[in-house]
Amino acid sequence: MAEQNPEQQNKLQEPESPENPRQKSRRRFVIILVVAIVVVGALLFWWHSTYYEDTDDAQINGHLIQISSRINGHVIKVNVEENQFVEAGTVLAEIDPKDFETAVQQDEANLEAAEANYEGARVNIPVIHTNTGSNLASANADVSSAQSGIAQAEQQLEAAQAQVAQAEANATKSQLDLDRYTPLVQRDIISKQQYDSAVAAALGNKAAVSQAQANLMAARANVRMMHDKLLQARSQYKYAQTGPQQVAMQKAKADQAAAQVEQARAALAQAKLNLSYTKIVAPVTGIVTTKSVEVGQNVSIGQNMMTLVSLDDVWITANFKETQLEHMRAGQAVTFTVDAYGGRKYDGKVTQIGGATGSVLSLFPPENATGNYVKVVQRIPVRIDLTNTNENSDHLLRPGMSVEPKVRVKR
Repeated sequence: MAEQNPEQQNKLQEPESPENPRQKSRRRFVIILVVAIVVVGALLFWWHSTYYEDTDDAQINGHLIQISSRINGHVIKVNVEENQFVEAGTVLAEIDPKDFETAVQQDEANLEAAEANYEGARVNIPVIHTNTGSNLASANADVSSAQSGIAQAEQQLEAAQAQVAQAEANATKSQLDLDRYTPLVQRDIISKQQYDSAVAAALGNKAAVSQAQANLMAARANVRMMHDKLLQARSQYKYAQTGPQQVAMQKAKADQAAAQVEQARAALAQAKLNLSYTKIVAPVTGIVTTKSVEVGQNVSIGQNMMTLVSLDDVWITANFKETQLEHMRAGQAVTFTVDAYGGRKYDGKVTQIGGATGSVLSLFPPENATGNYVKVVQRIPVRIDLTNTNENSDHLLRPGMSVEPKVRVKR
């Protein structure tokens, strides 16, 4: 063995010096501090997990409004660009209005014609009502007059018949006298003058018979005429009795004309509405996206022209685990941060808790009856709204942004 030098031997023989008390105190403090930090951290974790539920599976949602045409037409102007911010009421695009202006003018003319037709039908109602009364009285008077005329004509007929009988009797007598005078004048028993008087009397009575027969025929014709006049008067009287029906028919015509006026007004209103549709207007404030319309393009009803992302009405859809929903209720306070804006905090509240898990609502829900079941904690969508919508007055919250909400589930 190698021999040790005296210094090494002295070091081996010297006892170790005791630890400095200050170092012991420092070590104890560090241990206590570490333990305290661990305990406080554990308490904070317990307190946070008891009073708060949070998730990073959340994003901002909003209304995506499909802007489409309500009429068929030719696009003459597009006033916006992709990702442009627009206020509600901004004219996004315009369709050629000429055809629709012509339709408005035509419907205005149709309305004027319908109103004139209605006015004429309406004014005729009291006229027909008044004429009905006067016509009925006049027709009644005509019937009475015709009946009186018939009676008078029949009297005249009887007189004419008597005149014919009298004339025939006179003619017979004068003919008999002439027949008796003829042999007498031949034997100069009577004078030629007496014979001539008998001849004249016979001829005159024959003429009187012809006249009486003519008068009889005229009297008969007059009786027939008076009967025809009575029939006509009675027909007019019956027609005059239909006055109430005529008034009702005129009222029906007026009602029909009034309906045509309303129809014309509706057509005009629709034409004006179609004319207003030539201006495609933003229904809400938002940002234009997926613009697909250009000037010169022909669009049809329902054709999508662009999408408008609403910025005034946004909310958060947070997908919490089903194990986090035990104490979660609608109305509970929420604070959340947006990944895009760092530590900026927003205040909100729980407004709705989904009625089903996301997997059930998916396009292909899971089928667990196959035998290959693996239990997976499900997530349920929870809707969170801003407590104060003015917090988003700068429109920084955009649909699709990732957020981290924290819900206070206990008070």
